[in-house]
Amino acid sequence: MATLDINRVRKAYGNLEVLKEVNISVGDGEFLVLLGPSGCGKSTLLNIIAGLEDITGGEVLIGNRVVNDLPPKDRDIAMVFQSYALYPTMTVRQNIEFGMKIRGIPAEERAKATNAAAEMLQMTGLLDRKPSQLSGGQRQRVAMGRAIVRHPDLFLFDEPLSNLDAKLRVDMRTEIKRLHQRLGTTIVYVTHDQIEAMTLATKVAVMKGGVVQHFGPPQEVYDRPANTYVARFVGSPAMNIIPGRLLASDGVPTVAFDTPQGEAVVRGVPLSAETAHRFAGRDVLVGIRPEHFGLDPCGTVPVGVDVVEPTGPDTLIVFAAGGTEVVARLEPFDAQVGRQERFSVKAEKVVLFDPATETRLD
Repeated sequence: MATLDINRVRKAYGNLEVLKEVNISVGDGEFLVLLGPSGCGKSTLLNIIAGLEDITGGEVLIGNRVVNDLPPKDRDIAMVFQSYALYPTMTVRQNIEFGMKIRGIPAEERAKATNAAAEMLQMTGLLDRKPSQLSGGQRQRVAMGRAIVRHPDLFLFDEPLSNLDAKLRVDMRTEIKRLHQRLGTTIVYVTHDQIEAMTLATKVAVMKGGVVQHFGPPQEVYDRPANTYVARFVGSPAMNIIPGRLLASDGVPTVAFDTPQGEAVVRGVPLSAETAHRFAGRDVLVGIRPEHFGLDPCGTVPVGVDVVEPTGPDTLIVFAAGGTEVVARLEPFDAQVGRQERFSVKAEKVVLFDPATETRLD
């Protein structure tokens, strides 16, 4: 197990800079998820950690050891790729043992490590099969088993679930979570799936254009996103960003925004007195998660129902506010298109952003 420190790391291909002074630090045994869309630089950063890409600037430290100039084999890492990269002519056992065999580990020790990994991943009955006889999820387990037997300081996962169907993704997500809990090894995991990030990570680095937009615990990233990009990227449905204004209302931070049915008002938003005074009377962007609306006959947010989307456990209501489309997630009720309703908002959950910079206030 090891800590991981990424200090002012840069990567450029000629004049194209794909990583711009990335700074990330995770403790021993943490689960770091690099989250972002295609082209944001997350896989490039993973490859730099692995030693598969040269670094343009900065330092990478694994366990307080600078590894910039070390080849992958000397970094004490194990990597699981999106493609399973299994040898088709070998059995599962032979695939898992192969790396140990190359390193000259005795047969008895190889067998013991392979059996332990197979038991951990619930595939003891598959050891004599060939990869062609396995499902996608089983093949990914084999790739994970091959990594486990190395006992590395650092596990690296490069979108390992992308090739699986929806149900298998959920199952394998649980397996990876369970694996981390059992091994306690530091993991770096790349994905574009924010659900994977929220469920797996102890720390999330949301990336865009080679820059870390927000780094922190997943709940912090969800509840208090650093900017509107993070707010919209994390969460499904995404956080609603509604143009509004900050009012000076008896010392209580209050925001208002317009709906076709009238002015909506939310009192008591979490904002420091200094920031509330500085932005009083100015335009702001009001961030509200869909689940923080509530159906309330006395609510201060008048809405007209445009679209109703029942999902079973809840109902999504789409309405207009602040000149934009807003989604509310409510408990199931007899919602009808065209009907006017009143909603309340959990004021303590509201996040405000500066319209000029799109960064969070406070």
